[in-house]
Amino acid sequence: MSNLVSATAHLYRQVFSATWRSLTKSWVAMIALIVFAVLFLGAARIVGPLGIAGGFLLGIINALLVGATLRLIEQSLSGARALRLTDVTESFGQYFWDVIGVGFVLWLPTMLLDMGMQANPYGQFISSAFLLLVFILLNPAPEAIYQVRHNSPLDVFKTSYEFVLEHWIEWFLPFAILILPMVLSPGGLQEFFSLSGLVGRGAGLNFFQILMLPVTAIEGWLSYVGIDSEGQGIILLLLTPPLAMAILLFRGHLFAALHGSSRRQRMFARQFDSRQ
Repeated sequence: MSNLVSATAHLYRQVFSATWRSLTKSWVAMIALIVFAVLFLGAARIVGPLGIAGGFLLGIINALLVGATLRLIEQSLSGARALRLTDVTESFGQYFWDVIGVGFVLWLPTMLLDMGMQANPYGQFISSAFLLLVFILLNPAPEAIYQVRHNSPLDVFKTSYEFVLEHWIEWFLPFAILILPMVLSPGGLQEFFSLSGLVGRGAGLNFFQILMLPVTAIEGWLSYVGIDSEGQGIILLLLTPPLAMAILLFRGHLFAALHGSSRRQRMFARQFDSRQ
C-alpha cells in the first residue's frame, strides 16, 4: 500500500512539474482560449433563434473550436518551443472530424434516451445514471483523440473505456479533490450530477464544457473559504482562463504518463528509483 501511495505521489509530482513547464510556454493558447470562448458565446447567441439549423451550425463551430484547442494542447505538451500566433491559425480544422464523429455517435443514443424517458416516471433517474456512466467511461476521450492513433469514433470509445478501467484511481483522484467543496456543499450531489450530465452528453468535447469544470471548481472553493457570490465575479474572470488551460495541460500530461503503463510497472519503477 505504501508503495502505491509513493508511486502515485511521484506520478503527480512529475505531471505537475510538466504542466507548469507547458503552462509557461502556452500563454498564446490561453489567449486563444479566451478568444474562442467569446466566439462560441457570440455564435450561440446569433444562431440560437434558428432552431434545429442553428443547432447544427453551432455544432460545426463547436467542433472547429474544440479541435483547435486540442491541437494547441497537443503542441503545448511537447514543450519543444513556446507557442506562436501562427500555431493558433494553423490549428483550425485539426481534429474537426474526430470531434464531429464522437459527438454524432453520442448524440443518437442520448436523443433516443431523452425521447423514450419522457413518459417514464423514473426517466430522470435513468437518464442521469446513463450520462454519469458516459461521463466516467468516456472522460479521457479528448486526450484519446489527440494522443492515440485511431480510425473511428468507436476506437476513441474503446481507448477511453480501457484507460478508465486500468487507471481510474489515478485519473479521477485530482478531479475529486478539485470539486470536493462543491460536493460537500448543500445540494452538492445534485450539482455534481448536473455537471456530469452536461459533460457526459458530449464526452467533454463541447467547448462550453471545457469552461464548466474550472468555473465550478473556482466557485466551490471561493464559497468554501467564505467569499460571497458578489465577490466571485471578478475572480472568476481572472482565474478561469489560466485554470482551464492548466486543467487541460494536466489532463494531457497525466494521460500520457498513464497510457501504456500499469500500476505495477509504476510501483516497480518508483521502488527501483528510490534505491538509486
